Amino acid sequence: MFLKAFKMIAIVLTATLFFAALYLWTPDKSKSELEKIYSSPKNAYVNALGVNIHYQDTGPSKNPIPILFLHGFGASLQTWDTWSQSLSNEYRVISVDLPGFGLTGEDPSGIYTDERSVEVLEAFLKALQISKVVLVGNSMGGKFAWQFTARYPNQVAKLVLISPDGYASPGIEYGKKTEIPAIAQLYRYFFSKTFLAMNLEPAYANPKTLNDDLVNRYYDLMLAPGVRGAILARMQQTVLKDPVPSLANIQVPTLLIWGEKDAFIPISNSNDYLKVMPNVKRVSLPNIGHLPQEEQPTIGLAALKEFL
Repeated sequence: MFLKAFKMIAIVLTATLFFAALYLWTPDKSKSELEKIYSSPKNAYVNALGVNIHYQDTGPSKNPIPILFLHGFGASLQTWDTWSQSLSNEYRVISVDLPGFGLTGEDPSGIYTDERSVEVLEAFLKALQISKVVLVGNSMGGKFAWQFTARYPNQVAKLVLISPDGYASPGIEYGKKTEIPAIAQLYRYFFSKTFLAMNLEPAYANPKTLNDDLVNRYYDLMLAPGVRGAILARMQQTVLKDPVPSLANIQVPTLLIWGEKDAFIPISNSNDYLKVMPNVKRVSLPNIGHLPQEEQPTIGLAALKEFL
């Protein structure tokens, strides 16, 4: 009798888990459908070291030194839309979906190290025949921006770092890969919009900034083909190196923009950059978090325009 009851319970639990999995199953979205929503006549693709880079190019095309925007982890080129629109009246402005994100999607090589990302960026600029840029990066994009500048100093006229990543932090040490729990692999198959919103909310000093349109954009582009697998691969392959030698050699004029309420990378980290970079100044943004270009775009943009 007990065995029979146990079997019935097992069948019910199995069926429950099966239907729960069907309900929570989150397949990739169609790239063509995403392009209808998140692309425009100003958007295009170009091949850079085998990666089909999706980018937006606005403003006067003859401007000799364009502004190049690099987004942060999990974001896309749309994070810069407000700034791009304003700056395009005067400057040529280019924003990209970095390898593994947005409509660029996965890197066919499967390599997502920082070195690979910087090399792809350099190839991207070569493909567009751009010899020098004003480089602007936020968070992970900020890390790529200073790494690019350290490696290719003659290709950067000015550098803008917005809450940049790159220094070690609790749980993330130099020279060690980040340990990713095995359960994280389920992210490829099950991905809740509610879970995403919970993780995005701390990026903003004012949680009301995270409206439905913003959440939907992040969610949709996280479901672009190959992106979730690429994000996991990048997390597994990223190994931080001591940034001081690279930062100390950057001579170009550099602006640090930092939200005083940044809960992801605290503004106290800006002191590390101020200590070692020879030509840097900082602008602190009161009551703003990790993404000033989204939360209070006019305030951060004013600092950027003054620097330009």
